[in-house]
Amino acid sequence: MAPVKISYVVSFSSQDPKYPVENLLCEDALRPWLGCPRDPSRQLRVELQLERASPIGYVDVGLSLVPAWALGGGQQPPTSPSPHPDPGNCGSAFLQMEVGRSSWPPGRPYLTLLPCVALMTPADSRLERNRHRVRMFKEGEDLSEGKRGPGQSREAGGGM
Repeated sequence: MAPVKISYVVSFSSQDPKYPVENLLCEDALRPWLGCPRDPSRQLRVELQLERASPIGYVDVGLSLVPAWALGGGQQPPTSPSPHPDPGNCGSAFLQMEVGRSSWPPGRPYLTLLPCVALMTPADSRLERNRHRVRMFKEGEDLSEGKRGPGQSREAGGGM
């Protein structure tokens, strides 16, 4: 299955004017999305609308940019030349992914696809080492299956 196309950004928590959240939508080049340097929370959150409801077989972190990911299964996403070569996780220490559908009623909580995982050790984070780590999470190994109720699948359709 080919990577899933992100249609648009529904909402986001912060962005650096030089590295805006819209960079997540760029398919032709690898550009980071980074938080505003003056944001004291140092946490980024984004809600993305996918092109269509799609099964998620794997998530690549760092192949494009954090928190950019290629969604799908079996086929590696294409790469292209970039002014920001292989940025990896761009210094992100942790990552958690939740999925839902745009057709769900407002207030319905998202389902956890990827529980909070460490992309950097505390020492690496403190010393700003290993800021370009790449990780792949696969269905059945890393991606959660237990948060589904009867009749629910791990398809992302609405915002993520």
